[in-house]
Amino acid sequence: MHIVILVLVEVLIVIGLSRLVGLAFRSIKQPLVIGEIVAGIMLGPSLFGLIAPHLAVTLFPPETFPFLNVLSQVGLIFFMFLIGLELNPKYLGGQLEVAVLTSHVSILVPFSLGTLLAVILYPLVSNASVSFTAFALFLGAAMSITAFPVLARIITENNLQGTRLGTLALTCAAVDDVTAWCLLAVAIAVARTGDFAGAVPTIIASIVYIGLMLTAGRWFLQRLAKHYLRAGRLSQVLLAGIYMAVVASALITELIGIHLIFGAFLLGAAMPKNEDLVRELAVKTEDFVLIFLLPIFFAYSGLKTQIGLLNRPELWLLCALVLGVAIAGKYVGTYVAARVSGIRKREASALGWLMNTRGLTELIVLNIGLELKVISPLIFTMLVIMALVTTFMTSPLLEWTYPKKLIRLDVVEPELEAETATSATDAETYIRPYRILVPVANPSTQKGLLQLAASIALNSRHPAVVNPLSLIEFEEDYAFESTPVEADRLIAQRRQQLEELINTLEPVEIRSHVRPIVRISSNVARETAQIAALKQADLILVGWHRPAFSSNRLGGRVGQMLTTAPVDVAVFVDKGSDRLESLLVPYSANIHDDLALIIALRLLINRETCVLQVLQVVPENQLKDELSYELNTMMEQLPSSVRDRIEIKIVQAPDPIQAVVEASKNVDLTIAGTSRTWGIERQTLGRYTDQLAIQCSSSLLITRRYSQVTAHLASMLPDVSSQEPTLRN
Repeated sequence: MHIVILVLVEVLIVIGLSRLVGLAFRSIKQPLVIGEIVAGIMLGPSLFGLIAPHLAVTLFPPETFPFLNVLSQVGLIFFMFLIGLELNPKYLGGQLEVAVLTSHVSILVPFSLGTLLAVILYPLVSNASVSFTAFALFLGAAMSITAFPVLARIITENNLQGTRLGTLALTCAAVDDVTAWCLLAVAIAVARTGDFAGAVPTIIASIVYIGLMLTAGRWFLQRLAKHYLRAGRLSQVLLAGIYMAVVASALITELIGIHLIFGAFLLGAAMPKNEDLVRELAVKTEDFVLIFLLPIFFAYSGLKTQIGLLNRPELWLLCALVLGVAIAGKYVGTYVAARVSGIRKREASALGWLMNTRGLTELIVLNIGLELKVISPLIFTMLVIMALVTTFMTSPLLEWTYPKKLIRLDVVEPELEAETATSATDAETYIRPYRILVPVANPSTQKGLLQLAASIALNSRHPAVVNPLSLIEFEEDYAFESTPVEADRLIAQRRQQLEELINTLEPVEIRSHVRPIVRISSNVARETAQIAALKQADLILVGWHRPAFSSNRLGGRVGQMLTTAPVDVAVFVDKGSDRLESLLVPYSANIHDDLALIIALRLLINRETCVLQVLQVVPENQLKDELSYELNTMMEQLPSSVRDRIEIKIVQAPDPIQAVVEASKNVDLTIAGTSRTWGIERQTLGRYTDQLAIQCSSSLLITRRYSQVTAHLASMLPDVSSQEPTLRN
């Protein structure tokens, strides 16, 4: 009973630490799984055992290792089933000939270099009990691996799944996955039998079983899928049958002489790829596997990883050699094959870095090698370091080689197509449109936000575009929902919701100017700022929301956008009024109030029935604040039909906020700059106050100006006097 309690305490520590370190790695744009692997290493002799050896032995004594191993193996079986389940034939649909060549060369080159490296390493880090053939095969396989699950999530997170690079990388990784597992199966068979000749019966038996699974097994699983379609749900009985099949298939491949994981992977790959069945089965399975079982596998691997074994300079040189061969073999093989296939240099280079992703798949291979005693703890540690470094470097090197501005050019969107067509037909007279970016979290509740954006942007004098931006944020980066196929489904679903929202906007003419953008994102505020810069937005118009851990209306993501976005930002607090006929701008002569007044003037020009009151609140015996030179110039250029609808009102009051609240009772929209005068400036404790947002009777638009050179209004002024008809809202 004491051992069971100790194992449960270990599990508690492992799960908690893996989540914390995983989230820390996510915050630096690294895959969550890499953080969890590092957490496992931290619990082993490399860190915990080094700084607190007695406590480490007390919490993780050797007698608990068999229990952790059993849990690890169960986790691996079901994780490999999920990998096979997610290996969708759609990934093999694009550029297959190029992908097959690139993938196989990207395996052949590192595999060959790995076997050559074995000639150097075998006498130094191995012993006579291990045959050179088995050692060389394992080392070659370890160099050849690409972690399909982690690579797929990196592609999704970078919105590459709709690009030629992303499609090619997914196809290469899928082919690579199948080929590499076959190589590993041969390596295991040779390791268990001692030589290649002895492994032939095992290889033949494996081929026969694969054939049976892809014929009779698939036929049976198709019947299961039809039963699921009739029932409309995955019942517990059906789920129990699938889990039994996973374990049975794993046992068969173990008895054949390869490994448990191959049977689980094969069953997952043979499962019918019905979208609903795969989604429900993955969702029901992955939470327990990814949250509970896999961290135990990482911890068990970490307990066997001893970085302290690299205790001499020459050993670190060998580790650097292993790392260099792994990176160079994968990158050079991929790059050369891609270039021969006609892929551009930048894309070929990015593909080389993507195929270097090894991650969790590499760790699985290394644990098998250590378990079979083909590799020693020393070479195991070197290869774990290699797996971490090659995966860790993928995201930054991808961003350096293939930055987001190039991804934007590679993704063909309806909005981009329309702009390209416009500029192509009349390149000399093309004018960059005035653009408002509108982050939309929930399409069903933010019609007012989009209607306001259209009212500010659209008129007959200057081209304008409103981009509703919907960012789909995944909590986990290797859950099923973040696979490229599932991400594409979610993007299509969200785009459809935005199209339905756009079709409710009035008048009908404005709908063609509203073009949605949907992206996957790991950080909404940061991604919004990046897209605003890429799209050259003039204004970000964002809706108010209450942060999870604060009552402050201008905190959380809204606060991040106000602080970091490299364009002007306006925050809309919607009080439910559909009218937009009377505006109020409290003015205290700062750049943020200038932006408030500029936006109000745009609305005034766009809507002939709209009136504006500029409210200047001054204490007794103080002169009123003057308008800026820029605004004075613009006001003078306005036609009389617009100036006649502007009233400048001066009020003497001890409390400016209450004066604005009182004036807001008679208007539809109040537009206020982020000014201490109005109680909406960042305070010393790093929080935004929101008194005006709470008490204001009308809807409220809070403005923050980024640059004084932004021309929201100037482009409209030369033609204003012509009195052309406007789009009436």
